Amino acid sequence: MSFPDITPALKAAMPELRGRLLANESLAPLTWFRVGGPAQVLFTPADADDLAYFLKHLSADLPVYVIGVGSNMIVRDGGVPGVVIRLAPRAFGEVKAEGEIVAAGTAALDKRVAEVAASANLAGLEFLFGIPGTVGGALRMNAGANGGETRDILVEATAIDRQGETHRFTNPEMKFTYRASGADPSLIFTGARFRGTPSAPEAIRARMAEVQAHRETAQPIREKTGGSTFKNPPGHSAWKLVDAAGCRGLKVGGAQVSEMHCNFLINTGSASADDIETLGETVRERVKATSGIELQWEIKRIGLKAS
Repeated sequence: MSFPDITPALKAAMPELRGRLLANESLAPLTWFRVGGPAQVLFTPADADDLAYFLKHLSADLPVYVIGVGSNMIVRDGGVPGVVIRLAPRAFGEVKAEGEIVAAGTAALDKRVAEVAASANLAGLEFLFGIPGTVGGALRMNAGANGGETRDILVEATAIDRQGETHRFTNPEMKFTYRASGADPSLIFTGARFRGTPSAPEAIRARMAEVQAHRETAQPIREKTGGSTFKNPPGHSAWKLVDAAGCRGLKVGGAQVSEMHCNFLINTGSASADDIETLGETVRERVKATSGIELQWEIKRIGLKAS
C-alpha cells in the first residue's frame, strides 16, 4: 500500500521548514503492536516553532494525526492518509522539576516524569511510572493507573492549533473525563506542568516499586501489546467481563487475548492490524451477548483497512 507522494509540494510551500518529511513511511516499527501500514507523510518537527510553522502553512484539507511511542494504538493495514506527526524526545522530551512543579515536553515518557518527580522528592506522580506512554497521550486521554489520573496532577498544558497559534489550558479547561479530555482534537500538545507534593523519598520510591511490581506480575508487558484494550464500564472491570465471556486466550490469526490479563491483546508474532482489531470486536460482541454491556475501546485506531 502506498499513497501519492505529496512531500515535494509541502517542501515547496514551506521553504523554511527544518523538520523531516518522509513519504510513505512505515508506522509499524513505531507502534508496540508492530503492525500497520505507512503514513502518507511522516513529519518530525525540529521544535515547537517548526511545528507551528508547519501547521500554519499546511492545507486545512489534509488530515493530521499525532503519535507518541505507539503504546496505545492500532495503525490499520491500509496506512494513514494525510500527515502523521511524531514529536521526537530530542525536541519535546525535556523533564525538569522546580519547586513543586514538574515541567515536561509531550514526547517525554510518563515513566520519566515519575522518576524526575521522585528525584525532587515530589509525591503524587508515582502512578505515571506504570503507564508506558508519553505525556502527550496522557493529556489527550487522561491516562491513569494504580488509582491515579492525569487530571489529579495537571496544572497547565500547552498546545498548538491548526493555524499555528499557541494556547495554554488550565486543568478545568482540559475538560477531563474517564480516559478522555474535552480539548479540541485538532490541538497538538507540546508541553505540560504537573504539581507534586513534597514527601519523604523513601515513601515515594516504595510506591513506585509497588506500581512496577503490579505491572510485572499482572500485565503482559514483555509481549507486543497495546496496553489496556477496553475502558472499564461504570461499576465493572473490563477484564472480568472479558473473562466471563470466555475470551481469555481467544485467537484471531496471529492476535490473541492475553492469558495473563484478558484486557490486553497481543501480537503473537504474525498478526496483522486487522487480526487485532477483529479480535477486539469479537470480544466486544461476546461480552455484549453474555453481559449486555458494550465495551468501549481504550486503544486508539487510526488509518484505513487494507483494500
